[in-house]
Amino acid sequence: MTAQTIALDIKDASGAAMSGDTARGQTVFKKCMQCHSAVEGKNGTGPSLYGIVGRISGSIPNFRYSEANRTSGITWTEQEMFVYLENPKKRIPKTIMAFVGLPKAQDRADVIAYLKVNAQK
Repeated sequence: MTAQTIALDIKDASGAAMSGDTARGQTVFKKCMQCHSAVEGKNGTGPSLYGIVGRISGSIPNFRYSEANRTSGITWTEQEMFVYLENPKKRIPKTIMAFVGLPKAQDRADVIAYLKVNAQK
């Protein structure tokens, strides 16, 4: 994969705009691959993240989401993913996702950049 740095529609805690590195994001995404795929239609324990940017939470047909996720009303914007990935259980209490999150803001931005470029419709 060729590294790309792309501007994202994300602001960090200080209000600064962020960008993400797709190659670094691919490396960080390995933490997610135990449950998720970036391939269209390839669900695992977690749903496929193909086309995640702009998708409504809990909306892949026939995937077993927690009620909390299905009824959250969240649309996965870049900013929403950024907040969620820091601490999933804080953002959606009672989610069944066991992942504790990515505490480093740049890691989150890089994963989102990777998904935006490599898992888009």
